[in-house]
Amino acid sequence: MKHLTQFTAAAAMALALGAQAAQAEGKVVVYHWFEYMPAELLEKFTEETGIEVVMDTFDSNEALLASLKAGAIGTYDVAVPGDYMVKIMAGEGMLDTIADGELANKGNIQEEWADPSFDPGRQHSIPYQWGSTSFMVNRDVYQGDINTTDILFNPPAELSGKINMLDSQGEVIAMASLHMGIPQCSTDREQLKALNAMLQEAKQHWASFNSDTAKEVLVSGDAAVGQIYDGFGAKARQEGANVEYAFPKEGYVVWMDNVVLLKDAPNRDNALKFMDFLLEPENIAAVTNYARYSSGVVGTKEFLDPELSTQPESNPPAEAGKGAFIEVCDEETQKVYDQIWTNLKK
Repeated sequence: MKHLTQFTAAAAMALALGAQAAQAEGKVVVYHWFEYMPAELLEKFTEETGIEVVMDTFDSNEALLASLKAGAIGTYDVAVPGDYMVKIMAGEGMLDTIADGELANKGNIQEEWADPSFDPGRQHSIPYQWGSTSFMVNRDVYQGDINTTDILFNPPAELSGKINMLDSQGEVIAMASLHMGIPQCSTDREQLKALNAMLQEAKQHWASFNSDTAKEVLVSGDAAVGQIYDGFGAKARQEGANVEYAFPKEGYVVWMDNVVLLKDAPNRDNALKFMDFLLEPENIAAVTNYARYSSGVVGTKEFLDPELSTQPESNPPAEAGKGAFIEVCDEETQKVYDQIWTNLKK
């Protein structure tokens, strides 16, 4: 994207060495998901404040956490983790506290998102966008019922070998738990053994694990089924793919991404200005129009594309299963799930 500095992993190492220089040069360093903010909005922020936005990207919550644990704390000012990852990062001591009065626009946060369980009182974060994770099916390839997680984990012959899964432990295992009807943080050994076995069997039907090209493989036809975020799916449909977003009867994942203030942010004051900027209705509406998700800020309606209210990816049918947030397991239970994921990726 123009006027947006993208970094490779090697460049991120160099960025750490230049963090103090970045502070003096009037920058804010953002760790963000791929393809998730319009370049024009970043240009507007720079025009209004004189602060340059420097951005690096990740493709999953787990990749974000791994990077920060590997030494990137002190490199970035803000990051954009999902709901459950905010809670994990806070527990790891990776987040700074936003004091009362430091965000002039904090009152713009919608009431339902002002005191979430993953960040009570919004001590460390502001809402960014929220939506769902499910999957899309190419209707040229398969015309049957798609509103079941069998499409991912026990697919019909027409779809076997043509499935792309997100390279995201949280989304994949949460969907698998919904498919099996077991708790996300089960401690039952038999349930965990059955979950591992089911995933190993399902993997035989999958072609790939990929998050950053989840839309592209559906548009190109390289995948006939793709696990995907709803806004990304809406873009695939708008780009001409004959794909339909599923709302499985077993349930699907719901999420909220959030902008967090990171511990030891080298440009803390600029980070707060950036967060305040994203709490202005017109600005966060520009993100919604671009990404096709929903914001957690009041006053955006007049700035939104009218078609957003009717896009099928945002409107589950009455017979859809319930949406479920990804849960945070205790440390010992999480180790078991981490091993299941490691086994799956071998």
